Amino acid sequence: MNDPRPFGTFAPTGITRWVIDRTRGLPGSWMGRRIAMIMRRVVMKSLKGQPLDLETFGVRMRIVPYKNVCERRILFTPQYFDLDEIKLIAARNKGDFIFIDVGSNVGWYSLLVARKVCASSRILAVEPQPEIFDRLIHNIRLNPFGTIKAVDCAVADKTGELTLFLDPLNKGEASLKIVNSSQTDTIRVPAVTLLELVNREGFSHLDAVKLDVEGAEDLILDPFFREAPASLYPSVFIIPDVADRWQVDVRKLLEGKGYRQTLQTRMNLVFERA
Repeated sequence: MNDPRPFGTFAPTGITRWVIDRTRGLPGSWMGRRIAMIMRRVVMKSLKGQPLDLETFGVRMRIVPYKNVCERRILFTPQYFDLDEIKLIAARNKGDFIFIDVGSNVGWYSLLVARKVCASSRILAVEPQPEIFDRLIHNIRLNPFGTIKAVDCAVADKTGELTLFLDPLNKGEASLKIVNSSQTDTIRVPAVTLLELVNREGFSHLDAVKLDVEGAEDLILDPFFREAPASLYPSVFIIPDVADRWQVDVRKLLEGKGYRQTLQTRMNLVFERA
């Protein structure tokens, strides 16, 4: 459970604050990233398991950077963390804007998009891991946006209770497929298809969908495109660049439905549909 004490209780101080300020100002070059990694290691050893409260790009978050790569990136180097993708999603902003964030983790995408879009927007943050979901809820409540709904389930190729594979050294790496780790934990979680999720929420269209499900993107998209009407095809899909883990060629699947790749970043592929 999250510590109920108010935001700011765990504000970084001393050497921790100094290192965070320095790593957040480093360039995205190889050298900048290398220096950030070295400085991060120094601070991580001294934190002794406590969370940290920070405001980043206008978003408040309580970060627990242990065994979660996502939270370490937010804490030390948010300037490297998918800002081009987030900007592209937010650029779709209009009165009835709808964004689904599948594999939301602690809410980085959802919160930064929420800060940029209008108050009538609807953002669905989907996260199946109970511990991470608890942090997601806490971070949503720390901010005044009012446009994010958190959903604690997996998105899969079928509805029901499914096994989720976890990397105990990186809690952000959870998948319906076995994760790339010598150690693997499993939990049972509720799951729905993407189309069922959309129908449950009563969405008539989708502006953007981000999938980050550690190689199980094909399990989600293949049945979605077989069953969903074209009116529900999102304008934008953002997926991780992990083709070696797909059993279905997701690029070809998207291109066959009228999408074209418009951006490739260090980690992700962006597809847009006219």
